[in-house]
Amino acid sequence: MKPTVLVKGAYSIIREVARHVLRRPVVGVAVVGRTDDDRWLLIRRADSGEWALPGGTVEWGETLRTTVYRELAEEAGVTTLEIGRLVGTYSEPSRDPRFHAITVVVEARIEPPIRPPSNPLEILEARLFAREELPGELSHQMTPMLYDALAGKTVFE
Repeated sequence: MKPTVLVKGAYSIIREVARHVLRRPVVGVAVVGRTDDDRWLLIRRADSGEWALPGGTVEWGETLRTTVYRELAEEAGVTTLEIGRLVGTYSEPSRDPRFHAITVVVEARIEPPIRPPSNPLEILEARLFAREELPGELSHQMTPMLYDALAGKTVFE
C-alpha cells in the first residue's frame, strides 16, 4: 500500500474522531443509487465489513449536492449521476454509533462505477446489486433508508 493512501486514510480517521469530540451533530448525505437496468449501489465498509449506502459528511464550504458527487466518486468510483428525489432526513441520535449524525438521503440515477473506492482503509469495495440480491441488513442502521427509498416513502425524523 502506498504511503499517501495510508496518510489519507489516517487523516480521515482523525477527522472522524475530532467530530465526535466536538459533540455537535454532523450533517451528511447517503445516496440510494440505481442504474438504468435496476441495479442498486452499495459499498462495503472497512470498519464493520458490512454493506451500506454510499455517502458521508458535508465538508466545510460544500453544498449537499457537491457532497453527493464527491462521496460517490470517492467511495464508489461513480462519476456520472443524476440526483433525484429527496427520500428524507434521518436524525435519530442513536442511529450512528460514531456520533450524532443527521443524514439527508437522496435517490440518484447512476452509471456503473468506473474505478475502485479511493480510500481502502474506509471502503473495501463498491458493488451493484439486483433488487433481489440486496442484503437484508445494512451497516450503521441504514436499512430503513434503503427500504424507505424502495417503497417510495418520504421520511422526516
